[in-house]
Amino acid sequence: MARTRHRARDIELRMLVFAVALCLFGYALVGYAVDDRLPGGFFTVGGGLAVLAGVAHLAVRKFAPYADPLILPVTTVLSGLGLVLIHRLDLSYKDTYNSPPAAGGQVMWTVIGVTAFTILLAVLRDYRLLQRYVYITALVALVLLMAPAFFPGDTYGAKRWIRAGALSFQPGEFVKIIITVFFAAYLTMQRDALALTGRRIWGIHLPRGRQLGPIVTVWVFSLLVLVFERDLGTSLIFFGVFVAVLYIATERTSWVLFGLLMAALGAAVVGSYEPHVHGRVVAWLHPFDYYLPPGQRPAGLVSDQAAQALFSFGSGGILGTGLGRGHSELIAFAGRSDFIITAVGEELGLAGMMAVLLLYLLLAQRGLRTALEAGDAFGKLLAAGLACALVFQVFVVVGGVTGLMPLTGKALPFLAQGGSSVVANWLVMALLVRISDGARRPQPKPGPAGEIVRSPTPSAPLGTPLPGPAERPPAAC
Repeated sequence: MARTRHRARDIELRMLVFAVALCLFGYALVGYAVDDRLPGGFFTVGGGLAVLAGVAHLAVRKFAPYADPLILPVTTVLSGLGLVLIHRLDLSYKDTYNSPPAAGGQVMWTVIGVTAFTILLAVLRDYRLLQRYVYITALVALVLLMAPAFFPGDTYGAKRWIRAGALSFQPGEFVKIIITVFFAAYLTMQRDALALTGRRIWGIHLPRGRQLGPIVTVWVFSLLVLVFERDLGTSLIFFGVFVAVLYIATERTSWVLFGLLMAALGAAVVGSYEPHVHGRVVAWLHPFDYYLPPGQRPAGLVSDQAAQALFSFGSGGILGTGLGRGHSELIAFAGRSDFIITAVGEELGLAGMMAVLLLYLLLAQRGLRTALEAGDAFGKLLAAGLACALVFQVFVVVGGVTGLMPLTGKALPFLAQGGSSVVANWLVMALLVRISDGARRPQPKPGPAGEIVRSPTPSAPLGTPLPGPAERPPAAC
C-alpha cells in the first residue's frame, strides 16, 4: 500500500522536474530570439516556477497520496507555457502598442490558483460531501450565471464580467464547476427515472414528456445567457456538459439527439436575430471579406481578427517560425485572449499545436479514467463532467480561432491571460485529484477476527456511504 502511494508521487515529482525544465527552455528561447541573450531574471523565474510546482506536489503528497500522478505535471506544463507565451506577447505589444506587460499579473493569478488548489485539497477530504448540497449549488450557479447581464459588457459586446470598482471577475469560469457538481448530484438521484422510462420508436428510446423537463430547463437558461449576455462560449459549455453527463448517467442516445437538436435550434435562432452573436457568425462565414471596400462587406463584419488568425496558422507551417520570431502583434490585443493559440500555431507550427492539444486530451483522458475507477455514481459523473467541461472549453476556443465554428471569446484553459480562468481551472484539477485519490485508495481489509482494519489515512474510506439516494437496483432475473 505504502509502496504504491510513494511510487505514484515519485513519478509525479520526476515529471514535474521535466515540466519545469521544459517551460524554462521555452522562456530562454524567447529571450535569445528577441534580445539575443538569456532573459533577465531567468533564474528567479525558474526558482519561482519550481517553488509553485513543489508546493502543489507537497499538497498532493500529503492530502491525496494515491492520486493520479499525471494530472499535476500536465497542468504545470500548460501553466508554464502560458506564462512563456504571455511574456512573449508582452515584448511584441510593448514595441507596437506600448501596452503594459501582463505576465506579472498572470504570475500572481497562478500563485492564487495554486494556493486555491492546495486549500481545496486540505479542506475537502471527501468529495462526496458536495453531493449533500444539490439545490444550493444549483441556486448559486444560476445566480452567478445570470449576474453579468446586469453589468456593462466588454469592448466587443459580450457580458461576461461582474465589475465592482477596480475589481472584476468572470463568473462563467466558476459556474462550469458549480453546475457540474449540481448535474452530477442531480443525475445520481434521478438516473433511473431518466434511463428506464420512455418509448421506443424506430429503434430510438424517446424520453417521456416529464423527463424532458430538466433538459428543456437547461436549454432555456443557455438561451437566456445567449440573449442577455451575448456569451456564446459559456452557453455552449453549459449546455454541452449537461447533455454529456446526462448521456453518461443514462446511456441513452436519445438524450444526445435531443440535445444536439435543441442546441442547433437555439443557436440558429439567436445567431440570426441577436446582433453581437450574428456578427460572430458573419465573421466565421466570411473572414476575408473584411479586406473588401467598406461598402461591399457583409453587414456585421467589423474585425479582421479571424482572418489574421488564419494567416498566422498558415505562416507557421509544420514546425513554426520559432518562439519569439512570429508576428503576433498583427492580431492586436486579441493575442492575450482566445487568440493566444495563434501564437502557438505561428511560432511552434502544426507540431506545436498538436502537442498542446494532446496535453489537453491527456488531461481529459485522466479525468475520464478517474471516472471509470471511482467507486460511486456521484464520483463517476463529477469526474466525467469536469473532463467534458475542459474538452468543451478547449473545443469552442480552438474551433473558433481555427474557423471551425464562430468565435466565442472564452479563455483557453491555463494558456490565455485571465485570473478567473486560471483560478477556476486549478480548482477543477484539485477536484480531479481528490476524486482520483478516493478511487485509487486501497479498500479496508478484514482483520483476523473479522473486524475492519482501516487504512491510516486522513480521508474517509471509500466504503463509507453518505446520506443520499440508493444505488440503482439490480436488474430482475
